[in-house]
Amino acid sequence: MSAASQGSAPHYYVPPPSRHPFMMAIGLFFVILGAGQWINSHAWGAYCLAFGLLWSFTVMRQWFGDAARESESGLYSHHIDVSYRWSMSWFIFSEVMFFAAFFGALYWARAQSVPSLASLENALLWPDFKGVWPSDAPGATGAPGGLVEPFRTMGPWPIPTINTAILLTSGVTLTIAHHALIAGRRAACIGWMWLTVLLGITFLGFQAYEYAHAYSDLNLKMTSGVYGSTFFMLTGFHGFHVFVGMVMLLVITIRLMKGHFTPQRHFGFEGAAWYWHFVDVVWLGLYFIVYWM
Repeated sequence: MSAASQGSAPHYYVPPPSRHPFMMAIGLFFVILGAGQWINSHAWGAYCLAFGLLWSFTVMRQWFGDAARESESGLYSHHIDVSYRWSMSWFIFSEVMFFAAFFGALYWARAQSVPSLASLENALLWPDFKGVWPSDAPGATGAPGGLVEPFRTMGPWPIPTINTAILLTSGVTLTIAHHALIAGRRAACIGWMWLTVLLGITFLGFQAYEYAHAYSDLNLKMTSGVYGSTFFMLTGFHGFHVFVGMVMLLVITIRLMKGHFTPQRHFGFEGAAWYWHFVDVVWLGLYFIVYWM
């Protein structure tokens, strides 16, 4: 939210009909179509996916730009501020449920599925199966017939631990930036925000290196049994959320440089900060459960 004058703002601003939802639907259609075809080994799917992403990002830039202009022109009252806060709160709650489902899948695989497959009831089906976790031992990959190639698991040292320190540090720098904005020190706020964005980019760079190491040195892939699928599912989706959060913070930083937000009204900043702190908390759970346990 901006520094719009409370007195000039309408009671509740209702924007005029917009083309953006329809245009975004077109972009997402090509994203889904391209991704589906690419996964099924159709070369044109990659180009379709790239076109859909480019289209979607263009629409988002225009859409978010319109929202920022509405805010800066004084159209958003206290009631709009409250609605944004509730919207962001429910969005983050939906993300909590999103990751809860994946953590639940990991728990079920480790505590239920693997022990069940190693029980006497399944001895005739898979007589050589070993119900251990991580499932990197011979016969413990979920495919005693040799369908899963041997692999090694990913430990917490050194990259996951470094990334943990990076994310925790980024939470601190973001909080310092927030306090600087409240104190009216815009230059300091912008500096700390750029540092936070840089830390997010560094995290993604380390994760990309970790994935390359997993594939080339550990032979750890998404096809590496239940361990590989849950590892990449959890860390990959978290990495995507880090990317989204980093883009949010980048946009907020650019808006700060344009003079947007004041110490009294800056929910755009706060909403992005809420999301980033949520991403930090999810990573802590991932770090201990996926890499240590």
